Amino acid sequence: MLRKVLIWAAVSAALVVPVAAAGFSPLLQWRQPVYIVAGFAGIAGFALMFLQPLLAGGYLPGIDALKGRRVHRRVGAGIVALVVLHVAGLWLTSPPDVVDALLLRSPTPFSVWGVLVMWLIFATAALALTRKRLGLRPMTWRRAHTALAVPIVAGTALHAVLIEGTMETVSKYMLCALALGATVKVIRDLRIWARRAR
Repeated sequence: MLRKVLIWAAVSAALVVPVAAAGFSPLLQWRQPVYIVAGFAGIAGFALMFLQPLLAGGYLPGIDALKGRRVHRRVGAGIVALVVLHVAGLWLTSPPDVVDALLLRSPTPFSVWGVLVMWLIFATAALALTRKRLGLRPMTWRRAHTALAVPIVAGTALHAVLIEGTMETVSKYMLCALALGATVKVIRDLRIWARRAR
């Protein structure tokens, strides 16, 4: 029981601390409300990326494999919604910057990484929605999903690191390490790229 409580406390802290720490950023004083909402949507979406491999790998106590997959799908949909909110909010505050980013001509590298990750997230969502129609086998789907998830998490981490914005530095790097570490662990534990025994 104590182990279960400690695990959930640690996971909750990893999800909440980066978002809460960003709330104390002095940079928020000069930002428009729409920009602030857009920024926090991005931070929350990144935090949920840490939760996704934990659900996929069955690492969270009290959540069985079937429930974990259902929650994983819902969290994935939430990430897509947060990305749309993030981009839409930035569009409302500065359309030219968003256009430059979407056309990959922005002078800021973090914008390019952000756009690349956005399209990968949309591709993942589209693949998930058309999985049955395409007739993908479970292992084929898992590998395709993983092939998209790895650059999404790595690209989001790089996107966050390159931005000197509202995210607090220590919690930002902590979230990057946790999201990347959890992703690598679930790939290794589930042996996603292992050859099938004949």
